[in-house]
Amino acid sequence: MGEQKKRILILGAGVMQGPAIRCAKAMGLETAVIDGDPAAPEALEADRFEPIDLKDIHSIEEFARTLKAEGGLHGVMTAGTDFSASAAWIAEKLDLPGIRYETALDASDKERMRNRFKEMNLPSPAFTVFTAETAEAASLPFPFPAVVKPVDNMGARGCRRVDEISELREAVQTALEFSRAGRVIAEEYMEGPEFSVDAVIYQGNVTICGLADRHIFFPPYFIEMGHTMPAAVSSGVKEALLDVFIRGIRALGIDNGAAKGDIKLTARGPMIGEIAARLSGGYMSGWTYPYASGADPARGAICAALDREPEGLVPVRDWTSAERAFISIPGIVRSIQGTDDAGKIPRVKDLFFRSFPGRRISFPENNVSKAGNVISAAPDRVEAVEAAERAARSVLIRLEAPNTETGAFLAGPISVTEGSLFFPPPAYRLDEAQLEQLAQIDPAPAPGQIAVDTYAIIPFPAFIGSDLRDYLGRTPKETLEAVRKISGLELRERSGPGLGREFWTALIRGGYQGAVYYLDCLAAAGNPPSRRAP
Repeated sequence: MGEQKKRILILGAGVMQGPAIRCAKAMGLETAVIDGDPAAPEALEADRFEPIDLKDIHSIEEFARTLKAEGGLHGVMTAGTDFSASAAWIAEKLDLPGIRYETALDASDKERMRNRFKEMNLPSPAFTVFTAETAEAASLPFPFPAVVKPVDNMGARGCRRVDEISELREAVQTALEFSRAGRVIAEEYMEGPEFSVDAVIYQGNVTICGLADRHIFFPPYFIEMGHTMPAAVSSGVKEALLDVFIRGIRALGIDNGAAKGDIKLTARGPMIGEIAARLSGGYMSGWTYPYASGADPARGAICAALDREPEGLVPVRDWTSAERAFISIPGIVRSIQGTDDAGKIPRVKDLFFRSFPGRRISFPENNVSKAGNVISAAPDRVEAVEAAERAARSVLIRLEAPNTETGAFLAGPISVTEGSLFFPPPAYRLDEAQLEQLAQIDPAPAPGQIAVDTYAIIPFPAFIGSDLRDYLGRTPKETLEAVRKISGLELRERSGPGLGREFWTALIRGGYQGAVYYLDCLAAAGNPPSRRAP
């Protein structure tokens, strides 16, 4: 008989845990995987899968003891989840390699984390904590602006910027809904670019696994519309960012396993956003760093979980990998077009979807409510970025019409000044001259009264000829082409009766989706076009 395989327990069977599961199997390990969702997307990849809530540490421990009794259990790990404490609990209770449970709590509870950083005099923002009992009278011991978030969640859920006391109290109440512990932290706002970094730690030695630029948009929320690996910073800035990250790892006591960090570069220098005792999600540790470097953080973290010297962490190439998100205005997805076009773009590696026909979708308020993601890789940074952004723009989501949520969104304001925290923002921000020209465009005739053989558009030259960009970087001309592609209509621009101010307003407020929704509502109201484009 051959030597029995070593077995590893992996927490989570979602997309973000897929690379670790596949890597473990490629290493010749037997994989036991748990997830609270019986239909988790990577469940079938596991040699053995059990549907167990990742918060239920006692049930996980019972399952782990069963594994140990039935043939051995040699390691436990997670990646891309906020359940590193569950993994640490199992490691501690079953005497497996890993970090202490208390250390994992320090790295997953933001109040405990900030206290550790404060004790070690690390660059970290001032903070205060609220509960349900103190939320109504919430105030700050430091000046606005501030960032409010649950102490125990990931993906920016329940996280937002606040600039005054009324916003603070509202944000605290909202964040409490996302906190399992019933606590919310308010932190001093850190102005400056943000970076993400992964590391594998073995016997106290830290190996950095990539530093990436994060691209954050849509205040007062913090929506990551993508990241680019590696970060475009000088060697001096990189050294300073990584120094703070490594000091943070040591302050938390993470001496075996993995760590991911979000570091801000402020006027005061690098400051720690947060550090978690796991590999990152967001397609970084499992996709963009391996694509860019040829190294594999998942393999290194699995080795550390088995108390082996980490393997696979030496970079073998110097490429760039770019991840970009695509998003939607609120509504119900009717169809998704352009996926084949996006996948055929040179240097595009992966397309991931979070939205599907028939499902409700919303404008993102956190990093788990985006419509999908695109990943590219290339030897040249510009080529990689352009491929990912072009692919993201190629995916076109048509919404059902009519729909109350979509209609309410499109009824929102379009005259929002640059820098305003109005949310959700319009797809395009017009200047005063453009707004004045829009006001002079005639409204369309009532539904059913457009007496033309095909829809035509009253011209809006100040807008259509501008270099404005929508949420994903489309020009007005590109957006109008997307509308034509989805609707199948010619939509010629001409003076005289036709689609006027309402059409342009829908496009300005909701981009291509707003314009297509307006056309679909016209058709639903008894005004379908009688001729389609060839």
